Amino acid sequence: MTTTDRFTILFVCRANICRSPLAERLARHDLANRLGPDTNGFIAHSAGTHALSEQPMHPYSERVLREHQADPSGFISRQVDAGLLEAADLILTASRRHRSHCVALAPPTLARTFTIRQFGRLARAAVGVPQAGPDPVVRARTLVVAAAAARSRTQPVAAAHDDLADPVLRPVEDFRVCAAQISQTVGTLLDVITKS
Repeated sequence: MTTTDRFTILFVCRANICRSPLAERLARHDLANRLGPDTNGFIAHSAGTHALSEQPMHPYSERVLREHQADPSGFISRQVDAGLLEAADLILTASRRHRSHCVALAPPTLARTFTIRQFGRLARAAVGVPQAGPDPVVRARTLVVAAAAARSRTQPVAAAHDDLADPVLRPVEDFRVCAAQISQTVGTLLDVITKS
């Protein structure tokens, strides 16, 4: 895990053109809106388990990002690797399959790797996160530890409740649903780290 004073979130899907770019850019947008100058303490980026390098994001992902006033410009896809995973404080994947891929590639990341929707659920169930005081980066790191601990206290759910459905080859409305599910989890994270 990174030992710097910045908190890195890595979003992972299969091709790094639909779900994870949506998550990366929505997270950047929401972090900037909620944290202002403290945004510099956070990095959000993405990769794919089977990505072709340097591909643009899906046009519908770009369209939905613009609808959210998030910036899609300059994005190019990339393949996930152990180095990216090990440098991340929090790894959020689109599905359980992607989570398994990431943990197999970098086993030390097990405790900080979740599906996006799973993390939102566990973060809401987490206990022991400071309600005030520490800076947002400290609070974010504490939340990851608390969410990992919450895994043993919560009932497992069906894959459909943990996975983001892949919207590729689907209408733009499916991309909007995906973005809403991502925003819900990012919002949960921000609700914790922006408390003062």
